[in-house]
Amino acid sequence: MVIDPVCGMEVDPKTAAGSSVYQGQTYYFCSMGCKKDFDHDPEKYLARPAGSPAH
Repeated sequence: MVIDPVCGMEVDPKTAAGSSVYQGQTYYFCSMGCKKDFDHDPEKYLARPAGSPAH
């Protein structure tokens, strides 16, 4: 399990709704909405402390 960087939810990479590669690392998302938000501004979500949800 990995953590969705947008909402902080645990996600199984095998069943994730989407994924994005940013600076050589793959991130997985619980929904396409989270993926879209991340793709628009990845630094916004990576700069937050782990586990602090955006929504």
